Order: sequence, then structure tokens, then C-alpha cells
Amino acid sequence: MSQEMSEIVDAVTGSRRLRRNRRFDWSRRLVQEYTLTANDFILPVFIIEGSNREEDIGAMPNVSRYTVDRAVDVVKEARDLGIPAIAPFPNVSIDKRDVTGSEISNADNLICEFTRAIKKAVPDIGIITDSALDPFTSHGHDGVLRDGQIVNDESVAQIVKGSLVQADAGSDIIAPSDMMDGRIGAIRLALDDAGHNDVAIMSYTAKYASGFYGPYREAIGTDGLLQGDKKTYYIDPANSEDAMREAELDIAEGADMVMVKPGMPYLDIVRRMKDTFGMPTFAYQVSGEYSMIESAAANGYIDGERVMMESLLAFKRAGADGILTYHGMKAARLLASAG
Repeated sequence: MSQEMSEIVDAVTGSRRLRRNRRFDWSRRLVQEYTLTANDFILPVFIIEGSNREEDIGAMPNVSRYTVDRAVDVVKEARDLGIPAIAPFPNVSIDKRDVTGSEISNADNLICEFTRAIKKAVPDIGIITDSALDPFTSHGHDGVLRDGQIVNDESVAQIVKGSLVQADAGSDIIAPSDMMDGRIGAIRLALDDAGHNDVAIMSYTAKYASGFYGPYREAIGTDGLLQGDKKTYYIDPANSEDAMREAELDIAEGADMVMVKPGMPYLDIVRRMKDTFGMPTFAYQVSGEYSMIESAAANGYIDGERVMMESLLAFKRAGADGILTYHGMKAARLLASAG
């Protein structure tokens, strides 16, 4: 470098050397803005009927479905790793699915069975249950299907019934993922009338009509059932203001927490929602996001653990208070080993 150029560089940079804080591991830790811990994770758990069984999920490497008795052991490990809450998702037999998703209101359905078992065996972990209808409908939709249309109000009535039996079974947080209009207010009123004033609601506030859900539909057994798509009730991926309007309504109706789903493609929505409303805000790192990382790592294209942790930290940086992630156990073990 010429003397003249050197003088120009010195004049421009002067004493402003941001790299000084990045020089050592200890200095990087001192100035780190966001920290990831096991407290940030909510672990989804897939459950199946029967006993003493575990099934691999082909589209989700290293994720399984468990019968309730096996799931108890999984939840105990999650608790021991410091994960504060779990979210069960059922895969029920086809004979229990119909056009209205009526099994959701059965007080002995698989979600309620799981909830009671966990409350008895692992009472110090939170349980977040989804009262959407898709695991229980014969058509794979989140609501009641009539003449080719998902009908809003009848769906809400069914979702409320499901929310009540889940609360009766011991659910701590009802998290409806259906995106029906008015369901948060209806659930809140019903819970309060039934004496479940302390049961919270985590609204799937901004659930997008995304292509990232494919592996999940295999996991709960709706991949071959879905008729049409969910664009008439999920949010258009092109829309941002729509998500803000949904959040405003859900909060006004009584939501205690809000959620954005999927996660990584919608970090801008997470940030907008947190900045706008200041509510406890969560993100769901969905099955497609998980499977892309795991598959790329298995093929040696990426450092799987590094990308996993980087992706989870991105949610925190965007403003998420917590993350629903299938990486929960793996990430918690890695954090524990790092001390």
C-alpha cells in the first residue's frame, strides 16, 4: 500500500476500530447482545395411540412419534434439560376423524390423555395444547368443512369445546392454530365461565399459508387427507399489515401471548409484532425449517449444530421471547455441554 493510500485509510478509520471488541473469545462474550438458553425452547411432541411404541417420521430426521407412556420419558428428559414447556400434537386413527373434527371435544382424546399423564408424572413442566381441528378432521383442514368451504363460526364453536376439555385435563396454555376469526375471544369467555381463569391463551396470531409445513402433515397423518389448501384462512405470505391487524384483534380479545409461524422466513413479522405491541412474542421453527437443516447437515453441506444454533439465535435477535422448535432437545444438550 502506498504512503498516500495508507494515510487515507488511517484518516478514514481513525480510532474507530470495531474489531477490537471481537479480538478475543472473552471480549466477544462481554459484548454479546443476545443469549440463548434452554429457557427459550418449547418442545413439540408427537403422540400416537397405543402403548410402548415409537415411530420414526420419515420427513423429519431424528424426530419420532410416541405413545403416551413413552412420551412421558421424553418430557422428563426435556424437563431435566431445563426446557420449560412442551406442546403435544396427536396422530389419531382415521376412524376418529370426521368432517367436523368432533374428536376434539372428547374428554378422553389423545391430547387429554397425554396432558393428564404429564401433569401426574412431570407436574413442573408447562403444557401448551393446540385446539385446532386438523388432527381430527377427515379432510385435514383446521375447521369444519361445508360444501367445499371452511365455515368460521361452527369451527369456532368446535374449537371452544376442544379448548375446554384440554383445560379440564390440565393444559396450562391453550394455543389455537386454526386462524378462525373471533376464536380468541370465544375461548377466553368460555374458559372464564368454566372457572379456568388462570389458563392462558397463546394465539397463533400470524400463521402463514406457507410451503414449510409439509413434514408436519406427515407427522400428524394429514398429508394424504388435505383437500385443497388453507389459503382462505391462513395469511398470504406477501402480507405484513395483515399480521398486525390479526395481532391487534387477538390481543383485544384476550390473548396473553402471540406467535408467528413459520419462523425464519418471517423474522420481520416477529420484530414488527414485538416492537408494535410489546407482548410476549413467540416463533415456531416449523417442520420444513427443521428438516432442511437436518437434511443439509446429513449430506455434509453445512455444519448442522452451528446452523441450528445460529437459526435459533436469530429468533431471539428478532425479538422472540421463546421458540417452538424440534431442535429443542438437541440444542439444550449442546448448551448444557458448553456449561
